[in-house]
Amino acid sequence: MPEQSHEELLACIGREYYLENRSKVEIAAGHALSRFQVARLLNEAVESGIVEIKVRFPSHLSSADLGRLESSLGIGQVIVADTTGGEIQARGVLAKVAASEISRQAPDGGILGISWSRTLDVASRLVKELPRCDIVQLAGALPAEADSNPLELIQRLGHLSGGLTWPLWSPLVVEDPRTASGLRRQPEIAGALAKADSLDLAVVAIGAWKAGSSTVWERADPAVREEAVLAGAIAECSGRLLNSAGAPVESGLNERIIAVTIKQLQRTPQVIAIAQGEARAEAVRAVARAGFVTTLIIDEPLAKALNDMRDEEKNQ
Repeated sequence: MPEQSHEELLACIGREYYLENRSKVEIAAGHALSRFQVARLLNEAVESGIVEIKVRFPSHLSSADLGRLESSLGIGQVIVADTTGGEIQARGVLAKVAASEISRQAPDGGILGISWSRTLDVASRLVKELPRCDIVQLAGALPAEADSNPLELIQRLGHLSGGLTWPLWSPLVVEDPRTASGLRRQPEIAGALAKADSLDLAVVAIGAWKAGSSTVWERADPAVREEAVLAGAIAECSGRLLNSAGAPVESGLNERIIAVTIKQLQRTPQVIAIAQGEARAEAVRAVARAGFVTTLIIDEPLAKALNDMRDEEKNQ
């Protein structure tokens, strides 16, 4: 066989990384290279034009619209995924974007915390590589699909990062405040919750405090749900409720939650938040006002709803 040229090597590595979704470690092993050599070759492939990367914005959302959305929400980076098809398809697109951002922003030698949602579970399966970092579970478990649970999500990312994992061996919502208090004193749970004080990056999902828009809503009894609504709750993030001003809502539910707190998220330097569907527009604005989100990943219908709300307020 003729010897492979340097340009052919660049094309081969580019195909394996960008099209076949192989990690740099896998590519390095296949070509007798180091991971750092693979990274340099990928950069060279892009700079030389052998690999071309195109970013396509949704046709109805210009870069100016995106800038105005970021400004109105007070969030440094808003990523609008170009979603088409049904809810499950859109979730897959959002998950792919989230996986890319988790890989890009993961702190080398630091601490990454992540909550559970259906989209984040899919995203964790799409992450192919991480720098060495510790992984912290930010919210206890909720009953979900048989092939999806937060402990597996944490273990999956921990295997990729090679760092320590800090699982939360607890449900997200427990029966009463006394049980929750006892669980928080358990050494393993206390250790994981304490780790949330030192996060470098947190990844969370945003829900609206209403039926069908929050996985926690169904776990709270009707009296507790109503109490939270009357207290002004419109948004839910890792089981924590917020009002329209972005302030935490104190209710009976808050005392029964085993999860990261809003104050801990506000102390975290980088926070990626993901939300889907126009029904969560008010919730996203509430979470944005809490001031901890640095990267927001949303779908097109939600972006349109947020822009429409902004325009309506300007015209009042």
